[in-house]
Amino acid sequence: MNEKEFVSLCKKTVAEYANEHLDKTDGKQITADDVFIVWMCKTLQNSKALASTTLFDGMYYELTYNGDKKELYFDAYKKWENKAIPVG
Repeated sequence: MNEKEFVSLCKKTVAEYANEHLDKTDGKQITADDVFIVWMCKTLQNSKALASTTLFDGMYYELTYNGDKKELYFDAYKKWENKAIPVG
């Protein structure tokens, strides 16, 4: 799978997941255009990406493509806190 195909698969997968978990009473749906890749790498036949959406829900997603097995692994996370910790 090339980079363009991987990015497209990631965006489609995240948009579908987000839409399945949105509150139906909000009447809100997103598309792949509302998903952005924060970080991505490829090592040999495997690819990994961190993604988020334009929604204000604090969610981010990790997607890993296993090129040997032709499988996509998907993890969804909720950001609970972001704080600075002084060191030294």
